[in-house]
Amino acid sequence: MKSYKIAVIPGDGTGPEMVREGLKVLEASAQKFGFKLEFTPFDYGGDRYLRTGEVLPEGAIGELKKFQAIFLGAIGHPEVKPGILEKGILLRMRFELDQYINLRPVKLYEGVDTPLKDKGPEDIDFVVVRENTEGLYTGSGGFLKKGTPAEIAVQESINTRMGVERCLRYAFQYCRERNKKKTLTLCGKTNVLTYAFDLWERAFHEVGEEYPDINREYAHVDAICMWMVKNPEQFDVIVTDNMFGDIITDLGAMIQGGMGIAAGGNINPGGTSMFEPIGGSAPKYTGKNIINPLASICAGSMMLKHLGEEEAAAAVEKAVMAVCARDIKSLSAGRMGYSTSEVGDLVVSYL
Repeated sequence: MKSYKIAVIPGDGTGPEMVREGLKVLEASAQKFGFKLEFTPFDYGGDRYLRTGEVLPEGAIGELKKFQAIFLGAIGHPEVKPGILEKGILLRMRFELDQYINLRPVKLYEGVDTPLKDKGPEDIDFVVVRENTEGLYTGSGGFLKKGTPAEIAVQESINTRMGVERCLRYAFQYCRERNKKKTLTLCGKTNVLTYAFDLWERAFHEVGEEYPDINREYAHVDAICMWMVKNPEQFDVIVTDNMFGDIITDLGAMIQGGMGIAAGGNINPGGTSMFEPIGGSAPKYTGKNIINPLASICAGSMMLKHLGEEEAAAAVEKAVMAVCARDIKSLSAGRMGYSTSEVGDLVVSYL
C-alpha cells in the first residue's frame, strides 16, 4: 500500500476547523482508494509566536523537507502585527522550500453563485500559474532617510531567466496536460514594465517553440482583469509574475463564488509542496463551527492529484460539486444551512 507523509499546519483562527474537515475527507478518500496518509501536526502560527516569540523554530524548514506535502489551514492572528506571520511563515516556506509555482484553479461549480451576469460553470474554468519565489516579493530594496520629509522607499522586482523560464515551462506543460483550449496567455505589462516583462515575453516565445501544440497569447494585466469579468470563457491557462498573480487570483476567487471555495497549491515539482485554502483565518468565526470548509477540502483534492492519486482527487472534487449543487444554501460562513463539521460529513457521504 502506498503511503504519503504529510505535514499539517492548522494555523490560526478558523484554520484548525477547516483543516479538521479537510483531514476527515482525505482520510475517507485514502480508505476508499487504498493508500495511506501519515499526518504530522505542527503548531506554527500566531499562538505559538505570542507564546515563544519565534515564528518558525530553528530547523523547521529542514524538518518540513522530509514530507511530500504540507496541508495548511490559515495564517493570520489579530494580536500579531500584519506581515510578521505572513513573511515569517508563508513567504519563508515558499522561498526556502523553493515552491516556485503557485497554482490556482478558477472553476465555478454548479449551484454556486457568481457575481457575473449570465455566466455559468461552462464559462468559468481556467487556471492561473503564478511565479511564486521572485518579483516584488523577494524583499529587495530599502529606505533612505526614513521618517523624514525626504524619505525614499525602493522596492525592486527581481526576475531571473532561470526563475521565469522554469515557471513558463511548468505552465506550458500544465496547459498541454490539461488538454482543453490548449492556449497559454502571458499576463504582463510590457508597455510600462519594459525590463521585467521584456524578459518574460522573450522567454515565453522561446520556450513556447518547444510546445507547438500550445497557442500563445499575451495580454496586459489590466486587460486580463477586464476580460476575466467580461469574457472569462476565453481563458484556459494564464501565466504571470508574483505580484500580478497575487492580484488576479483574488479576482478569480470572486468570480468562482468567493473565498469559501478557492484553493491553491504552492508547488515544488521536485520537492515539498504546500496546499491551502485561499481565504484568511477569519478570526471572528473561530470556534463557532460555522466556517465553510470546502476550500480546505478542495486544497486536499489538489494535494491528492499532486501526489499522483488522481482517482481519489477527482472523487473528492466530484463530492464537493455534489454538495454545492444539492445541499448548501450559500458559501458564506453561517449561511450554509449546515455547520462546518456537517459540510465535511456531507462530502464524505458523497465519497
